[in-house]
Amino acid sequence: MKVIKGIVLGSAAMFVGAGAQAADLPVKAKAIEYVKICSLYGAGFYYIPGTDTCIKLGGYLRADTVLATSVDFDAASSGVAGARNRLSNYYTTRARQDLQIDTRTATEYGVVRTFAELVYTWTSGTYTGVGTTGVNGATTYSTSTASQIAGGSLGVYYAFIQFSGFTFGKAESQFRTPWAQYPANIVELPGGGGWDPVNQVTYTADFGQGITASVSAQDQVQNYTTNIWNVSAATAAGQAVGVYGANDIGGSRAPDLVARVRVDQAWGLFQASFAAHENHAAYYGASELTGHPDDKWGWAGQLALSIKNLPTGPGDTINLTGVYTNGASRYNFQDYMSTTYAMYGGTSVAGAYQSLGIAGVSDSVFVTGAGQELTTTYGFNGGYTHNWDPYWNSSIFGAWAAVRYNSAAKGYICGAFVANLALSSGLGGCNPDFNYAVVGTKTSWTPVKGLTFTGELAYMMLDQKYASGSTVTLPLQSGIAKPAAVYELKDQNSLVLLLRAQRNF
Repeated sequence: MKVIKGIVLGSAAMFVGAGAQAADLPVKAKAIEYVKICSLYGAGFYYIPGTDTCIKLGGYLRADTVLATSVDFDAASSGVAGARNRLSNYYTTRARQDLQIDTRTATEYGVVRTFAELVYTWTSGTYTGVGTTGVNGATTYSTSTASQIAGGSLGVYYAFIQFSGFTFGKAESQFRTPWAQYPANIVELPGGGGWDPVNQVTYTADFGQGITASVSAQDQVQNYTTNIWNVSAATAAGQAVGVYGANDIGGSRAPDLVARVRVDQAWGLFQASFAAHENHAAYYGASELTGHPDDKWGWAGQLALSIKNLPTGPGDTINLTGVYTNGASRYNFQDYMSTTYAMYGGTSVAGAYQSLGIAGVSDSVFVTGAGQELTTTYGFNGGYTHNWDPYWNSSIFGAWAAVRYNSAAKGYICGAFVANLALSSGLGGCNPDFNYAVVGTKTSWTPVKGLTFTGELAYMMLDQKYASGSTVTLPLQSGIAKPAAVYELKDQNSLVLLLRAQRNF
């Protein structure tokens, strides 16, 4: 009996010791065989049956109508919208379904997270002229699948993995602020870049107390490049719409290198961001034998501040951003905005058919045999949101951005401009610099949780720097039905009204 008793007690001691050691190790959750709430990561998560992974599904459905533009969320600043004639839309509509899939799994190395956001969008299209005279004899409808009657488009906003401080895949640029170009608005604003998600490898260090620092190598895709213009290949037709040369972007050589420091606390947020961007051009001409300009690195810097819990009311917020770029213009004029502008209006100049505001944004410009001249931009955006009560809120917002070409770049552009467009006032009246500004207000009503109706009014101003009274002689613009004629170069503006219904889930 003593032997049996000893064996039993020894076995018990062994299991107790093993249990004590196991308690010090991460415990993998038991596989769940039925739908069960997962409380580890906040509201809305459920265990995937048969696994220890938690999942959350969310998203929204929205319907938009924008008045006085042919572009959703943007001013009538180019193309048929900027033409302001019978080809321009008086309104444009869009419907969108958004789906967000968030998964989390606890491991001995920390939480493994995946996140994807998919959008299905249908947008009404536009008609463009296809005739060969100043009075178009025919028009054609947009062939984009996004605007076909039974069409639409699929967008992949996010698709990334996060693990042990690293992010792999398509995620928000580490340059961006939480609000990016939307400090208190829906329409597109300059002055705060990096909104568009992009493929990247990022490491984020969390120092506690809401202080984080991130370093990132992100894909240098089109949405982080504006134009690299070979001005030697400029054409009259291109310059008439703000295109100051042939876009001569070469293949990828280096990712954009991005760093960010953020302090996110109860009072608000402070952020400093920096990005380095390589400008890599192709060839001067049609073959390798023509040569090419050397690469040049550009950069962008950004400071941002958000102030919460204002004395004006609970939930009231002020968001402010300032940005400066040299050879990295997309970090100011973000990729949902056009980089070329051609806006028509009335004129009082004798002999002129109409007035025209033209402008173009680039990362750099060059001519055959010369190096790249980097383009400088700077700007800011800001917004204030006030909550009247739990159902109503209103905001005011604004943005201003400037594009500045150095003296060499101006010489290239104005030389081509005068030769091809017959600027009547000569080189002295040619200045491709410009300013772009937007001011507006928005009011939203949320009658029930998750359902919001919004109205937003925005006024956009294009301040071009060509000399007052200057004129250009344009060739026929058949796509927008503008005849070959003399046009006054003049500042332009655009007023748009956006109406939205959105259901979040």
